[in-house]
Amino acid sequence: MKYHIEGMDCASCIGKIETALKRMPGVSDVQLNFATETLELNLAPGAPTQASDIEKTIKSLGFGISANTGQQTVSAIDIDSDNQMAPQDKRWWQTQKGKQVVGLGILMGSAYALSLLFPAYGIWVFAIAVIVGVFPFARKALALAKTGSFFSIETLMSVAVLGALIIGEAEEAAAVVFLFSIGELFESIAADRARAGIRALSSLVPKSAILLDAQGGQRNVPATSLQVNDLVLVRPGDRVSADGSIVQGASSLDDSPVTGESVPVAKTMGDNVFAGSINIDGVLQVRVEKTAADNTISRIIDLVEQAQASKAPTARFIEKFSRYYTPAVMAIAALIIIVPPLTMGGDWSTWLYRGLALLLIACPCALVLSTPAAIASGLAVGARRGLLIKGGSALETIGQVKTVAFDKTGTLTEGKPRVTDVVDITQEYSSVQGQDSQDQGSQGKDKVLALFASVETGSSHPLAEAIVSHAKAAKVVIPVASKASATAGKAVHATIAGRALAIGSPVYAADEASISAEQQAQIEALQNEGKTVSVLFDEQSREVLGLVALRDELRDDAHEGVAQLKAMGVRSVMLTGDNRLTAQALASNLDVEWEAELLPEDKLRLLNEMKNNSKIAMVGDGINDAPALATADVGIAMGGGTDVAIETADIALLKSRVTDMAHLIALSRATMRNIHQNVIFALGLKGVFLITTVFGITGLWIAVLADAGATVLVTLNALRLLRFKGAPPMVTAPKVVK
Repeated sequence: MKYHIEGMDCASCIGKIETALKRMPGVSDVQLNFATETLELNLAPGAPTQASDIEKTIKSLGFGISANTGQQTVSAIDIDSDNQMAPQDKRWWQTQKGKQVVGLGILMGSAYALSLLFPAYGIWVFAIAVIVGVFPFARKALALAKTGSFFSIETLMSVAVLGALIIGEAEEAAAVVFLFSIGELFESIAADRARAGIRALSSLVPKSAILLDAQGGQRNVPATSLQVNDLVLVRPGDRVSADGSIVQGASSLDDSPVTGESVPVAKTMGDNVFAGSINIDGVLQVRVEKTAADNTISRIIDLVEQAQASKAPTARFIEKFSRYYTPAVMAIAALIIIVPPLTMGGDWSTWLYRGLALLLIACPCALVLSTPAAIASGLAVGARRGLLIKGGSALETIGQVKTVAFDKTGTLTEGKPRVTDVVDITQEYSSVQGQDSQDQGSQGKDKVLALFASVETGSSHPLAEAIVSHAKAAKVVIPVASKASATAGKAVHATIAGRALAIGSPVYAADEASISAEQQAQIEALQNEGKTVSVLFDEQSREVLGLVALRDELRDDAHEGVAQLKAMGVRSVMLTGDNRLTAQALASNLDVEWEAELLPEDKLRLLNEMKNNSKIAMVGDGINDAPALATADVGIAMGGGTDVAIETADIALLKSRVTDMAHLIALSRATMRNIHQNVIFALGLKGVFLITTVFGITGLWIAVLADAGATVLVTLNALRLLRFKGAPPMVTAPKVVK
């Protein structure tokens, strides 16, 4: 069963509801998410507890409840079951707590006015105002006590107010009720702001789509109704309504809502698009590949919600600590009331007043909220920057890592080969496509590249595609080839202008062509730089015509990303299954440690060895990286990687940028600093007022401010994380391997 809960203003609210539900027979697996205000539980068939009993119990605790249809995660956030105004759309005075504050303000103002007009009856006027004002809190306190929450703030406040009324402090008791209500309202407003991050993600989901039928007709339909293989129209300025691929048109798309990438990306037929991306300048027809429930935005929202529901180790410790903290302070309050009058002849009224003030200080709201508020803000700002963190534990741990292990291919590198060198070996060769004799002695690199591309045109091998793409980008004229064929795993062959040419590896070429010592030295020099070398030769004359070197090049931000980690005191290691020469060349360029020719089990062994000394993060993108991602203290997947890697990892970098690793660690450290500030502030403020209350310096209304004020300030401090800018940029000159 799944519900939407309204009115959870601090993390302690979760404890109240959980305690009540766990006492109900047949109810199990209770999961409450403070950030999204959702409740999930299992109800055993045939149990004496009915759904109506669950709803009645939660309402008795002072919370709103409505059934969640489960059609879309966002429905629970944006719309309630009665189609009324969603809580976040209401002004503060339109909420239940806002109305209560306004009503109490009028009541207390009237009491003050009447006490001035009729001084003799002032205490009775305030007494009536206090009883009326405290009644909702006392009723809630009684309901909480019946369900197992004996030490709630409502109980503490009700006892303190009624006690103050009994000892004749009616005016101050009235101030306590009013200030407490204001504090509750502030908590509600602050909590709503803390939830703004997940709502911002939800707002990215398009509500409608333009569906194209087989005859080309157009009609508006809800985006949630789209099915796989539907064809939709996306006009300039529209949000893409579903994950899919472009079947017609070309345009620039703003993917920043999904990936955080600030620069629009040019896309054309065959390219993938994300729901929520903004189409900038072209008309597109997109074939739907995922339903609304499975699209990228929905998956991000779902993962963020799961992450916010999970508790960080610090949060679990704080909650455990608070269970002992409140009873301990209540015991101190009881001793304050009893011991001085009995042992030192103190005035009962004075010490009772001080003890009642201590009861208000005993509330652990600010302390309990100190961690989840900061974690929720950290997760929200991470999602907004394209850093999908799957839980408070991952967010907390990543800041503690001392070593980051990177896979090479697709992580530090782009994952696809690029032409780096074109070498003209010979100065004289036969004519190509009718060139006249005076050109025959001057073959340039472009002509060598043209011959390479011509021979490779019919091949689908990644190296062949890279050579052809490079030739097209260089705008060289590619001759027409005939009689194209391939020797599996060794070479490709083609005839150009009557001449039989072949392209193969240096080993194959050494058997089939005449390679001089000087040419072999050139080949080895390129290979020592970690490059793959292809040799073009004439099959009849056995003459070598040219070389092309290719390498999977480093990402543009790899140098800066590694440099930022080094500046933060984090060691980088490259782990790859590639050959040693390639690994050594790239690692030398980046100035990182490396291990090469590793199988997946080798990576696991090395990670386990490194884990013995410090916490370690693993960054990868392929299926072969999944075991290593699961083994590391924190597994991090590049957003462009396989679904297996992304699902296995604790964190996904949607922008696939190496510099995001530094941003992640900086965000984690900023979040933990925020948590430490919150805990110190919450405990310190309560400690100060505990002492001042015992010595009679401060009273009841200051105690209320100490509690409510601390809660609000802790929340506002956590919200500062929403302005997190990331790790400072570093300008580094890339090393050049010669």
